[in-house]
Amino acid sequence: MIQAQPISRQAPRWQHALREAFTRPAELLAWLELDPALPQLDLPGLRDFPLRVPRGFAARMRKGDPLDPLFLQVWPAAREAETVPGFVADAVGDMDSAQGDGVLHKYQGRALLITTGACAVHCRYCFRRHFPYSESLAARGHWQPALDRLAADPSITEAILSGGDPFSLSDERLAELFEGLAGIPHLRRVRVHTRQPIVLPERIDAGLLKILRSVSLDKVMVVHANHAQELTGDVPQALADLRTNGWMLLNQSVLLRGINDTTNALQGLHERLFSLGILPYYLHLLDRVKGAAHFEVPEHRARELMRDLSSISPGYLVPRLAREVPGDPAKAWLSW
Repeated sequence: MIQAQPISRQAPRWQHALREAFTRPAELLAWLELDPALPQLDLPGLRDFPLRVPRGFAARMRKGDPLDPLFLQVWPAAREAETVPGFVADAVGDMDSAQGDGVLHKYQGRALLITTGACAVHCRYCFRRHFPYSESLAARGHWQPALDRLAADPSITEAILSGGDPFSLSDERLAELFEGLAGIPHLRRVRVHTRQPIVLPERIDAGLLKILRSVSLDKVMVVHANHAQELTGDVPQALADLRTNGWMLLNQSVLLRGINDTTNALQGLHERLFSLGILPYYLHLLDRVKGAAHFEVPEHRARELMRDLSSISPGYLVPRLAREVPGDPAKAWLSW
């Protein structure tokens, strides 16, 4: 049986770090020594997707540089307000695949649980930035309705935990979920998609590791780093702790204009990932979500980058170039 650590009267360190995250643009700019009068920092309003940046992640940004690749991922630029044809609220067809009780069933053999709407960081290109979390969470009823849906379909062999970020949940809630998944006879694997080991490595603490170590299903974790600069500070230790507790680690990235759309940036990311025991898994073309058009890299440029990478890197350091097409039975892998 998976057991969480006893509840402490003092909040864990990671929760303190979350509470101290930057949520006011002016405070982040001041901390990074950026002049708010710069044209590229113009901010007419945050609209419906507020700023959230852990201080530890901000500490990896270059001060005084408005083009820093980490800063660009989190700054709510004015261009988010632009209306661009083809960019929509539900870019990947989540709502068409929703089964109810926070379960999405897009692909044969796999079901995805929307565990929470909370994230430690708000990435401005997030494909679920408009997702109706209040209506579609698997956590209701102590997970039981969602677990019942998985148990009723013997074709499902893999449960994918997503969100939001599953590690935004407390240890107690996670232990409860893993215990429930372990009781479904036809499940073989659990896959966790999380950005927290990268943006909030404090979350990978002794209590969480005890739970993760005890998961009886085959265990895969897909982390999300877009630039080698993200993989510094306490991140390497957090990733090492996950590996030594039995989790296979893969990385998925999004190809983002002005952030990682060069051969050097991608090669540096993949080399750094491998040095930390993580295989590059997917390089995604941008999901065309409303508000993120300024991040898009043209497909022909993505193919050029993949050709360049494959000519200078071993095959295991070249991720699959992928695009998600709503309604398709699998992700589309793009040749180059």
